[in-house]
Amino acid sequence: MAADLFDVSREIVVVTGAIGQLGHQFARTLVERGARVVVLDVDVAPERRPPMPQDSADRLLYLAADICDRAAVERALAAIEATWGAPTALINNAALDSPPNAPAEENGPFETYPKASWDRIMDVNVGGTFVCCQVFGGRMAQAGRGSIVNISSIYGMVSPDQRLYEYRAKDGVPFVKPVAYSASKSSLMNLTRYLATYWARQGVRVNTLTLAGVFRNQDEQFLAGYTAKMPIGRMAEADEYNGAVLFLCSGASRYMTGSNLVIDGGWTAW
Repeated sequence: MAADLFDVSREIVVVTGAIGQLGHQFARTLVERGARVVVLDVDVAPERRPPMPQDSADRLLYLAADICDRAAVERALAAIEATWGAPTALINNAALDSPPNAPAEENGPFETYPKASWDRIMDVNVGGTFVCCQVFGGRMAQAGRGSIVNISSIYGMVSPDQRLYEYRAKDGVPFVKPVAYSASKSSLMNLTRYLATYWARQGVRVNTLTLAGVFRNQDEQFLAGYTAKMPIGRMAEADEYNGAVLFLCSGASRYMTGSNLVIDGGWTAW
């Protein structure tokens, strides 16, 4: 049956950054479809956990770990194996970006962008993904099956359009979309290709999922500029990437590896 193509009921899926907006969407969708889901985040205290289906408690495992700390990630793997066995899918979703309200130097000109900010973002977005691939992906390769999904951004494919932020200078607060996020997300593209070929004969598929911006009550001026550039005319809703995650974690994508699945409302088609 066609529905069986997207069956994830036998999967054990690790979602990093799973307390956040998109990570929660991915984890909730997978657990609703019967997968066992590891909600991995730096802090998984009960008061931080977004709502999950009431009947899913036995298919959820909350684990706290800093993905940049290999020992912590290895402890998480040991806890997963002790509970359910080896993971079969990994969604590398955890990432940092400089928020609009970050210190001025973080959102200032490239020429004065702090090296410490570069290091922090690259360490999480690239280094943390690297560590998770080593630990969880390495275990999948030993088991002879698995799917890794590296979450990237349109800003890993094309440069941010700095014109979208020029309106902020009129309010006396100049803003430049920083370089580190873009560089980190483009790095994931070739990490995907490298691992896809490295583990292809061991049954582990590795793909990139490239996403556009998600609506989060951004200010009206930014939304006007952003949506004017977007062929589909709006930002994504948080749940509009869930189908792609199901596809990449299921047998429906069993012949797909080393690829970049772009879901961006047409942004990169101009």
